[in-house]
Amino acid sequence: MRTPPESYLIFKAELKKAQLEKERLRKVYEEKLLEMNLELARLKEQIEAQQELMKTTINYAIKLEGDLEDFKEEVENEKKQRKNSFH
Repeated sequence: MRTPPESYLIFKAELKKAQLEKERLRKVYEEKLLEMNLELARLKEQIEAQQELMKTTINYAIKLEGDLEDFKEEVENEKKQRKNSFH
């Protein structure tokens, strides 16, 4: 059996190196992609928490505004009752 030409052996070795490098780069890429996805999930969670906090704050402000209006009406009614009771 003949031995393959030296150029073929060199090409085969270079091809193997290229395949190994490609596999290494694929793993690095997948790791970075996984890290980015985890970071995006954390950011999404933080944004959702901030949105919920903002909703709660707005709802509380609306409630306070309503309470203030009720209190103003109560004060006005008290003033009217006092005026009516003196006459």
